[in-house]
Amino acid sequence: MIKYLPKYIILFISVVFVQIFLLNQVQFSGFLNPYLYILFILLLPFEILNSWLLLLAFLLGISIDLFSGTPGMHASASVFMAFARPYVLKIFAPREGYIPQSIPTIGYYGAKWFIKYALTLTFIHHAFLFFIEIGRFDFFFTTTLRIILSTIFTMILLLAVQLLFFKSKK
Repeated sequence: MIKYLPKYIILFISVVFVQIFLLNQVQFSGFLNPYLYILFILLLPFEILNSWLLLLAFLLGISIDLFSGTPGMHASASVFMAFARPYVLKIFAPREGYIPQSIPTIGYYGAKWFIKYALTLTFIHHAFLFFIEIGRFDFFFTTTLRIILSTIFTMILLLAVQLLFFKSKK
């Protein structure tokens, strides 16, 4: 996995840069908030130790928080997403298991698998983030609508990036 380190460093810097300087400027009435930076967590190798997964998710989230003025919100949502990731991977594991030394992309496992995997974790991330942001359940239906719309918009971006930048490995 060490051979992939430069690629993951570039991916980390790229998603943080795109999120901060481009996507944080995109908001439609507060209901569509694209969070492409979670792609980094989604694409980490299957074999990554949980402690490294949580640490990298924290570093990613806190990087977004530092530039967005959201003290700890993205860090906590990213860590929660990373915590849920191994369980989601178990739920959606192929019968034959995951290919050794592979990463969770459309190229390895197909669009149907990736959509289920990414949609679940994106929804978890967004639900945690938006409910922690609002701090209460008074606006439950408004927040739920925001979660759903932002999840759909983020999924479209995630799929577009997958199709544009990641080659098929099958």
